[in-house]
Amino acid sequence: MPGMSNLIERFIKEMLEQAEDGIIEIGRNELAEQFGCAPSQINYVLTTRFTPYRGYYIESRRGGGGYIKIVKVGIEEDEAMEDLIINAIGDSITKNKAYHIIEGLVEEEVVTLREGYLMKASIEDNALKNVTTGRNQLRADILKNMLLILMR
Repeated sequence: MPGMSNLIERFIKEMLEQAEDGIIEIGRNELAEQFGCAPSQINYVLTTRFTPYRGYYIESRRGGGGYIKIVKVGIEEDEAMEDLIINAIGDSITKNKAYHIIEGLVEEEVVTLREGYLMKASIEDNALKNVTTGRNQLRADILKNMLLILMR
């Protein structure tokens, strides 16, 4: 019998396939209750199996039962974007390298100049000043999530 994490993952993927727009909203507590597990098990599945590397964008909303919005983005359909997200950005990225990537996206007209400025502003050191450790990892996560949203 497959493990609980595999069952939860399969269930969520089936829901995403049935969704017309590739977007679902689920209640963390309701899903945990349905599978007879702790909400932390749902969090574990989401953070390990529904990552930007795999083409998923997760938006968590606090309150009201802890609803989670999951968006499936077809990064595998765009090899250049998949390569950018997995190889160029990776798990960690410096501000300068991130800026070069954003500037390249503006030059290639993948993003507008205004979008490029917004992207830079969200990952600059001043915006992340309260992060004392793991700043480059957070910067990479933010940049990957922005790119996933742009691909939608």
